[in-house]
Amino acid sequence: MKLELFESLKTGTLPEEYKQRTDEELIARAREIKEKLGKKLFIPGHHYQKDEVIQFSDATGDSLQLAQISAQNTEAEYVVFCGVHFMAETADILTEEHQTVVLPDMRAGCSMADMANMEQTEKAWEKLVAHYGDTIVPLTYVNSTAEIKAFVGKHGGATVTSSNAKKMLEWAFTQKKRILFLPDQHLGRNTAYDMGISLEDMVVWNPLNDSFEGDAHEGVKMILWKGHCSVHENFRLQHVKDLRENEPDRQILVHPECTHDVVRASDLDGSTKFIIETIEHAPPGSKWAIGTEMNLVNRLISSHPDKDIVSLNPEMCPCLTMNRIDLPHFVWSLEQIEKGEPLNQIKVDKVIADDARLAIERMFQFV
Repeated sequence: MKLELFESLKTGTLPEEYKQRTDEELIARAREIKEKLGKKLFIPGHHYQKDEVIQFSDATGDSLQLAQISAQNTEAEYVVFCGVHFMAETADILTEEHQTVVLPDMRAGCSMADMANMEQTEKAWEKLVAHYGDTIVPLTYVNSTAEIKAFVGKHGGATVTSSNAKKMLEWAFTQKKRILFLPDQHLGRNTAYDMGISLEDMVVWNPLNDSFEGDAHEGVKMILWKGHCSVHENFRLQHVKDLRENEPDRQILVHPECTHDVVRASDLDGSTKFIIETIEHAPPGSKWAIGTEMNLVNRLISSHPDKDIVSLNPEMCPCLTMNRIDLPHFVWSLEQIEKGEPLNQIKVDKVIADDARLAIERMFQFV
Protein backbone atom coordinates (compact mmCIF):
# COMPACT_ATOMS: atom_id res chain seq x y z
CA MET A 1 0.00 0.00 0.00
CA LYS A 2 1.39 3.38 -0.97
CA LEU A 3 2.40 5.50 2.01
CA GLU A 4 1.53 9.16 1.63
CA LEU A 5 2.51 12.35 3.32
CA PHE A 6 -0.24 14.27 4.96
CA GLU A 7 -0.55 17.82 6.09
CA SER A 8 -2.95 19.34 8.56
CA LEU A 9 -6.34 20.18 7.12
CA LYS A 10 -5.98 23.46 8.95
CA THR A 11 -4.68 25.39 5.97
CA GLY A 12 -6.08 28.41 4.27
CA THR A 13 -5.66 31.51 2.20
CA LEU A 14 -4.03 34.61 3.65
CA PRO A 15 -6.77 36.88 5.03
CA GLU A 16 -7.10 40.20 3.26
CA GLU A 17 -6.40 42.16 6.43
CA TYR A 18 -2.73 41.13 6.38
CA LYS A 19 -2.32 42.59 2.91
CA GLN A 20 -3.66 45.93 4.16
CA ARG A 21 -1.18 46.31 7.04
CA THR A 22 1.94 48.39 6.53
CA ASP A 23 5.39 46.85 6.78
CA GLU A 24 5.97 48.84 9.96
CA GLU A 25 2.84 47.34 11.56
CA LEU A 26 3.79 43.82 10.51
CA ILE A 27 7.36 44.16 11.76
CA ALA A 28 6.20 45.50 15.11
CA ARG A 29 3.69 42.66 15.47
CA ALA A 30 6.30 40.03 14.62
CA ARG A 31 8.69 41.42 17.22
CA GLU A 32 5.91 41.51 19.81
CA ILE A 33 4.98 37.86 19.31
CA LYS A 34 8.61 36.72 19.21
CA GLU A 35 9.25 38.40 22.54
CA LYS A 36 6.04 37.02 24.05
CA LEU A 37 6.63 33.41 23.00
CA GLY A 38 10.34 33.43 23.75
CA LYS A 39 11.93 30.00 23.59
CA LYS A 40 8.61 28.37 22.72
CA LEU A 41 9.18 29.69 19.21
CA PHE A 42 12.09 28.87 16.90
CA ILE A 43 12.52 30.43 13.45
CA PRO A 44 15.09 28.91 11.09
CA GLY A 45 15.66 30.84 7.85
CA HIS A 46 17.32 29.76 4.63
CA HIS A 47 19.84 32.09 3.01
CA TYR A 48 17.57 32.47 -0.03
CA GLN A 49 14.75 34.07 1.96
CA LYS A 50 13.74 37.72 1.64
CA ASP A 51 15.42 40.21 3.98
CA GLU A 52 12.01 41.19 5.37
CA VAL A 53 11.65 37.66 6.74
CA ILE A 54 15.26 36.64 7.42
CA GLN A 55 15.58 39.51 9.91
CA PHE A 56 13.46 37.51 12.36
CA SER A 57 15.30 34.21 12.04
CA ASP A 58 16.90 32.68 15.11
CA ALA A 59 19.30 30.77 12.87
CA THR A 60 20.23 31.19 9.22
CA GLY A 61 21.98 28.68 7.04
CA ASP A 62 21.99 26.47 3.99
CA SER A 63 20.03 23.22 3.87
CA LEU A 64 22.71 21.23 5.75
CA GLN A 65 23.08 23.79 8.53
CA LEU A 66 19.32 24.09 9.00
CA ALA A 67 18.91 20.30 9.07
CA GLN A 68 21.52 20.08 11.83
CA ILE A 69 19.98 22.96 13.77
CA SER A 70 16.51 21.40 13.51
CA ALA A 71 17.84 18.13 14.92
CA GLN A 72 19.49 19.89 17.84
CA ASN A 73 16.58 22.10 18.90
CA THR A 74 14.34 20.15 21.27
CA GLU A 75 13.05 23.08 23.33
CA ALA A 76 10.78 25.04 21.00
CA GLU A 77 7.12 24.07 20.82
CA TYR A 78 6.73 25.72 17.42
CA VAL A 79 9.20 25.78 14.54
CA VAL A 80 8.23 28.38 11.94
CA PHE A 81 10.33 27.36 8.97
CA CYS A 82 11.25 30.14 6.57
CA GLY A 83 12.30 28.10 3.57
CA VAL A 84 10.47 25.71 1.28
CA HIS A 85 8.33 22.62 1.72
CA PHE A 86 11.03 19.92 1.63
CA MET A 87 13.01 21.80 4.29
CA ALA A 88 10.00 21.98 6.58
CA GLU A 89 9.44 18.24 6.04
CA THR A 90 13.03 17.59 7.05
CA ALA A 91 12.54 19.70 10.16
CA ASP A 92 9.44 17.68 11.07
CA ILE A 93 11.35 14.42 10.55
CA LEU A 94 14.15 15.55 12.85
CA THR A 95 12.21 17.31 15.60
CA GLU A 96 10.49 15.73 18.60
CA GLU A 97 6.88 14.58 18.75
CA HIS A 98 5.83 17.54 20.91
CA GLN A 99 7.13 20.08 18.38
CA THR A 100 4.96 21.55 15.64
CA VAL A 101 6.51 22.64 12.34
CA VAL A 102 4.77 25.42 10.41
CA LEU A 103 5.42 26.65 6.87
CA PRO A 104 4.07 30.22 6.57
CA ASP A 105 3.01 29.75 2.94
CA MET A 106 2.20 26.29 1.60
CA ARG A 107 2.96 27.48 -1.94
CA ALA A 108 6.66 27.65 -1.03
CA GLY A 109 7.79 24.52 -2.83
CA CYS A 110 10.76 23.44 -4.93
CA SER A 111 10.54 22.60 -8.62
CA MET A 112 13.61 20.38 -8.34
CA ALA A 113 12.09 18.32 -5.54
CA ASP A 114 8.96 17.88 -7.65
CA MET A 115 11.01 16.31 -10.46
CA ALA A 116 11.25 12.98 -8.61
CA ASN A 117 8.17 11.28 -7.16
CA MET A 118 7.74 7.84 -5.65
CA GLU A 119 6.02 6.25 -8.63
CA GLN A 120 8.81 7.35 -10.96
CA THR A 121 11.53 6.31 -8.52
CA GLU A 122 10.13 2.86 -7.84
CA LYS A 123 9.76 2.18 -11.58
CA ALA A 124 13.27 3.43 -12.23
CA TRP A 125 14.75 1.33 -9.43
CA GLU A 126 13.15 -1.83 -10.78
CA LYS A 127 14.58 -1.22 -14.25
CA LEU A 128 18.00 -0.13 -13.00
CA VAL A 129 18.40 -3.20 -10.80
CA ALA A 130 17.29 -5.38 -13.70
CA HIS A 131 19.98 -3.76 -15.85
CA TYR A 132 22.86 -3.52 -13.37
CA GLY A 133 21.95 -6.00 -10.65
CA ASP A 134 22.54 -5.35 -6.96
CA THR A 135 25.32 -2.85 -7.59
CA ILE A 136 23.57 0.46 -6.95
CA VAL A 137 23.19 2.62 -3.84
CA PRO A 138 20.79 5.59 -4.04
CA LEU A 139 21.70 9.07 -2.85
CA THR A 140 19.31 11.99 -2.81
CA TYR A 141 19.99 15.68 -2.55
CA VAL A 142 18.13 17.09 0.46
CA ASN A 143 16.15 19.10 -2.12
CA SER A 144 13.74 16.17 -2.39
CA THR A 145 10.48 15.08 -0.84
CA ALA A 146 10.28 13.09 2.37
CA GLU A 147 9.06 10.11 0.35
CA ILE A 148 12.20 10.12 -1.79
CA LYS A 149 14.39 10.44 1.30
CA ALA A 150 12.51 7.48 2.75
CA PHE A 151 13.05 5.42 -0.41
CA VAL A 152 16.77 6.15 -0.26
CA GLY A 153 16.96 5.32 3.44
CA LYS A 154 15.10 2.06 2.95
CA HIS A 155 17.55 1.01 0.21
CA GLY A 156 20.71 1.69 2.20
CA GLY A 157 21.44 5.17 0.87
CA ALA A 158 21.77 8.65 2.33
CA THR A 159 20.93 12.28 1.76
CA VAL A 160 23.53 14.80 0.60
CA THR A 161 23.85 18.56 0.45
CA SER A 162 26.01 20.70 -1.78
CA SER A 163 28.31 21.18 1.24
CA ASN A 164 29.04 17.49 1.73
CA ALA A 165 28.30 15.88 -1.63
CA LYS A 166 31.92 14.76 -2.17
CA LYS A 167 32.08 13.05 1.23
CA MET A 168 28.78 11.31 0.63
CA LEU A 169 29.78 10.06 -2.83
CA GLU A 170 33.02 8.72 -1.36
CA TRP A 171 31.01 6.90 1.29
CA ALA A 172 28.49 5.56 -1.23
CA PHE A 173 31.25 4.06 -3.38
CA THR A 174 32.35 2.02 -0.36
CA GLN A 175 28.85 0.52 -0.29
CA LYS A 176 28.23 -0.32 -3.96
CA LYS A 177 29.83 -0.02 -7.40
CA ARG A 178 27.32 2.54 -8.70
CA ILE A 179 25.31 5.49 -7.44
CA LEU A 180 21.81 6.56 -8.42
CA PHE A 181 21.83 10.31 -7.73
CA LEU A 182 18.46 12.07 -7.29
CA PRO A 183 17.02 14.53 -8.23
CA ASP A 184 19.64 17.06 -9.43
CA GLN A 185 21.79 15.77 -12.25
CA HIS A 186 24.12 18.79 -12.17
CA LEU A 187 25.24 18.48 -8.55
CA GLY A 188 25.80 14.76 -9.10
CA ARG A 189 27.74 15.28 -12.33
CA ASN A 190 29.88 18.16 -11.06
CA THR A 191 30.76 16.40 -7.81
CA ALA A 192 31.62 13.11 -9.48
CA TYR A 193 33.72 14.87 -12.13
CA ASP A 194 35.70 16.67 -9.41
CA MET A 195 36.40 13.23 -7.91
CA GLY A 196 37.96 12.05 -11.16
CA ILE A 197 35.00 10.19 -12.65
CA SER A 198 34.80 10.78 -16.39
CA LEU A 199 31.66 12.00 -18.11
CA GLU A 200 31.75 8.77 -20.15
CA ASP A 201 31.17 6.84 -16.92
CA MET A 202 28.00 8.78 -16.14
CA VAL A 203 24.58 8.23 -17.67
CA VAL A 204 21.30 10.11 -17.28
CA TRP A 205 18.03 8.42 -16.33
CA ASN A 206 14.97 10.17 -17.76
CA PRO A 207 11.93 9.44 -15.56
CA LEU A 208 9.52 10.88 -18.13
CA ASN A 209 10.14 8.05 -20.58
CA ASP A 210 11.70 5.47 -18.22
CA SER A 211 14.92 5.16 -20.16
CA PHE A 212 18.60 6.00 -20.22
CA GLU A 213 19.97 9.00 -22.07
CA GLY A 214 23.43 7.97 -23.18
CA ASP A 215 25.40 4.75 -23.12
CA ALA A 216 24.44 2.65 -20.09
CA HIS A 217 27.57 0.51 -20.40
CA GLU A 218 29.00 -1.77 -17.74
CA GLY A 219 31.56 0.80 -16.65
CA VAL A 220 28.97 3.40 -15.60
CA LYS A 221 29.52 4.65 -12.05
CA MET A 222 26.98 7.47 -11.81
CA ILE A 223 23.32 7.24 -12.82
CA LEU A 224 22.05 10.82 -12.81
CA TRP A 225 18.35 11.54 -12.42
CA LYS A 226 17.19 14.04 -15.05
CA GLY A 227 16.27 16.86 -12.69
CA HIS A 228 17.60 20.36 -12.14
CA CYS A 229 17.22 23.66 -10.32
CA SER A 230 15.31 26.08 -12.51
CA VAL A 231 17.16 29.02 -10.92
CA HIS A 232 20.70 27.73 -11.39
CA GLU A 233 20.05 26.52 -14.94
CA ASN A 234 19.51 30.18 -15.86
CA PHE A 235 23.23 30.82 -15.57
CA ARG A 236 24.65 29.97 -18.97
CA LEU A 237 28.03 29.62 -20.60
CA GLN A 238 27.40 32.76 -22.64
CA HIS A 239 27.17 34.76 -19.40
CA VAL A 240 30.64 33.51 -18.47
CA LYS A 241 32.03 34.27 -21.94
CA ASP A 242 30.61 37.78 -21.90
CA LEU A 243 32.24 38.54 -18.57
CA ARG A 244 35.56 37.05 -19.62
CA GLU A 245 35.56 39.32 -22.66
CA ASN A 246 34.33 42.51 -21.00
CA GLU A 247 35.68 42.18 -17.44
CA PRO A 248 38.53 39.68 -17.35
CA ASP A 249 39.50 40.76 -13.82
CA ARG A 250 36.11 39.78 -12.35
CA GLN A 251 36.17 36.37 -10.66
CA ILE A 252 33.25 34.03 -11.29
CA LEU A 253 31.84 32.04 -8.36
CA VAL A 254 28.94 29.63 -8.91
CA HIS A 255 26.86 26.99 -7.17
CA PRO A 256 27.34 23.34 -8.29
CA GLU A 257 23.66 23.16 -9.24
CA CYS A 258 24.73 25.09 -12.33
CA THR A 259 25.32 23.14 -15.52
CA HIS A 260 28.64 21.37 -16.02
CA ASP A 261 29.91 23.76 -18.71
CA VAL A 262 29.22 26.79 -16.51
CA VAL A 263 30.94 25.24 -13.50
CA ARG A 264 33.98 24.26 -15.55
CA ALA A 265 34.27 27.72 -17.06
CA SER A 266 34.02 29.49 -13.69
CA ASP A 267 36.85 30.28 -11.30
CA LEU A 268 35.27 28.71 -8.22
CA ASP A 269 32.21 26.65 -7.38
CA GLY A 270 30.73 25.52 -4.12
CA SER A 271 27.79 25.39 -1.76
CA THR A 272 25.84 28.37 -0.48
CA LYS A 273 28.02 28.29 2.64
CA PHE A 274 31.16 28.21 0.49
CA ILE A 275 29.96 31.17 -1.57
CA ILE A 276 29.22 33.24 1.53
CA GLU A 277 32.55 32.43 3.18
CA THR A 278 34.49 33.09 -0.04
CA ILE A 279 33.04 36.59 -0.28
CA GLU A 280 33.57 37.22 3.45
CA HIS A 281 37.27 36.38 3.12
CA ALA A 282 37.80 38.13 -0.22
CA PRO A 283 40.03 41.23 -0.16
CA PRO A 284 38.48 44.70 -0.37
CA GLY A 285 38.17 45.94 -3.91
CA SER A 286 37.91 42.45 -5.39
CA LYS A 287 35.36 41.95 -8.18
CA TRP A 288 32.94 39.00 -8.28
CA ALA A 289 30.16 37.62 -10.43
CA ILE A 290 28.06 35.12 -8.49
CA GLY A 291 25.86 32.42 -9.95
CA THR A 292 23.23 31.66 -7.35
CA GLU A 293 19.83 32.84 -6.07
CA MET A 294 19.29 36.62 -6.20
CA ASN A 295 18.10 37.21 -2.63
CA LEU A 296 21.45 35.88 -1.45
CA VAL A 297 23.42 37.77 -4.10
CA ASN A 298 21.68 41.03 -3.15
CA ARG A 299 22.36 40.37 0.54
CA LEU A 300 26.05 39.79 -0.21
CA ILE A 301 26.15 43.04 -2.21
CA SER A 302 24.58 44.91 0.70
CA SER A 303 26.77 43.26 3.34
CA HIS A 304 30.06 43.82 1.49
CA PRO A 305 30.09 47.38 0.11
CA ASP A 306 33.90 47.20 -0.05
CA LYS A 307 33.64 44.61 -2.84
CA ASP A 308 32.25 44.82 -6.36
CA ILE A 309 29.63 42.05 -6.63
CA VAL A 310 27.16 41.37 -9.43
CA SER A 311 24.99 38.47 -10.53
CA LEU A 312 26.49 36.27 -13.24
CA ASN A 313 23.16 36.65 -15.04
CA PRO A 314 22.30 40.38 -15.14
CA GLU A 315 18.63 39.55 -15.74
CA MET A 316 18.32 37.09 -12.86
CA CYS A 317 15.35 37.23 -10.48
CA PRO A 318 14.84 35.55 -7.06
CA CYS A 319 13.60 31.98 -6.76
CA LEU A 320 9.83 32.27 -7.13
CA THR A 321 8.97 29.61 -4.56
CA MET A 322 11.59 30.73 -2.02
CA ASN A 323 10.14 34.21 -2.45
CA ARG A 324 6.65 33.09 -1.44
CA ILE A 325 7.20 33.68 2.27
CA ASP A 326 6.73 37.36 2.96
CA LEU A 327 5.91 39.52 5.95
CA PRO A 328 2.11 39.10 5.72
CA HIS A 329 2.29 35.28 5.62
CA PHE A 330 4.95 35.24 8.31
CA VAL A 331 2.97 37.41 10.73
CA TRP A 332 -0.23 35.48 9.96
CA SER A 333 1.49 32.24 10.98
CA LEU A 334 2.81 33.83 14.18
CA GLU A 335 -0.59 35.24 15.17
CA GLN A 336 -2.24 31.86 14.64
CA ILE A 337 0.36 30.26 16.90
CA GLU A 338 -0.26 32.98 19.49
CA LYS A 339 -3.96 32.05 19.39
CA GLY A 340 -3.12 28.37 19.83
CA GLU A 341 -4.50 27.62 16.36
CA PRO A 342 -1.45 27.03 14.15
CA LEU A 343 -2.07 26.82 10.42
CA ASN A 344 -0.04 25.21 7.64
CA GLN A 345 1.40 22.49 9.82
CA ILE A 346 3.83 20.11 8.15
CA LYS A 347 3.44 16.54 9.31
CA VAL A 348 5.21 13.55 7.77
CA ASP A 349 3.74 10.07 8.14
CA LYS A 350 5.71 8.17 10.80
CA VAL A 351 6.69 5.23 8.59
CA ILE A 352 8.00 7.60 5.92
CA ALA A 353 9.71 9.75 8.56
CA ASP A 354 11.48 6.73 10.09
CA ASP A 355 12.93 5.62 6.75
CA ALA A 356 13.83 9.19 5.77
CA ARG A 357 15.59 9.68 9.10
CA LEU A 358 17.84 6.71 8.27
CA ALA A 359 19.03 8.49 5.13
CA ILE A 360 19.58 11.78 6.97
CA GLU A 361 21.38 10.19 9.91
CA ARG A 362 23.75 8.36 7.56
CA MET A 363 24.65 11.79 6.18
CA PHE A 364 25.13 13.23 9.66
CA GLN A 365 27.88 10.66 10.32
CA PHE A 366 30.05 12.51 7.81
CA VAL A 367 29.46 16.16 8.69
